[in-house]
Amino acid sequence: MRATGTFSVKSFTPTDITPDPAVATGLPVGLSKMEKQFEGEVAGRSATLFTAAFDQEQGIGTYLAMESFEGTLNGQAGAFNFVHAASTTGTDRSDGFFAIVPGSGTGALTGITGKGDIAIDADGTHRIWFDYELA
Repeated sequence: MRATGTFSVKSFTPTDITPDPAVATGLPVGLSKMEKQFEGEVAGRSATLFTAAFDQEQGIGTYLAMESFEGTLNGQAGAFNFVHAASTTGTDRSDGFFAIVPGSGTGALTGITGKGDIAIDADGTHRIWFDYELA
């Protein structure tokens, strides 16, 4: 099954957590917390741990995010975790990875497995979709 939706970032809060021991690289690594709100066939909210090695001025880097989602997919209520990552050299999105964490589903989403992706439209709209199965 497929569920699609849009989302907005409600909060993005950098933390003071950094790699220890410190290792000097060309891009700094940081950890932030995010909250997102979803609408459409994917409806609900998520809490996210967002790790990135990123140069804000050049828009170059890679991120890795672990999200805990609570809401509905195609009207079925529950919660689950998903992980996603991608790289950018400024104007592109490459090397993407997106997976639902096996065993993380609750409620009507118990047993959920699958994958998905995120895209950002030219107008800034953030889109998400899940291709999933329920056991």
